[in-house]
Amino acid sequence: MQVTVKLFASFRTGRAPIELCEYPDGATVADVVADKGIPAGEISIMLVDSCHVNLDRILADGEILAIFPLLGGG
Repeated sequence: MQVTVKLFASFRTGRAPIELCEYPDGATVADVVADKGIPAGEISIMLVDSCHVNLDRILADGEILAIFPLLGGG
């Protein structure tokens, strides 16, 4: 299946900001995070088609996954 992966802020460093990726049926958000080499503890927000999801969310063909890092500041 094909999933569009959109990375934001520091997650774009050394990675494509938007990429159409192939994953096997039954792949989860956690599978994509691992594939992209993103430490799960650094993730702030994950959205599939603009809806908040967890790492265990199973993805479907044609969905868009957006991943945002923790933001610092004060």
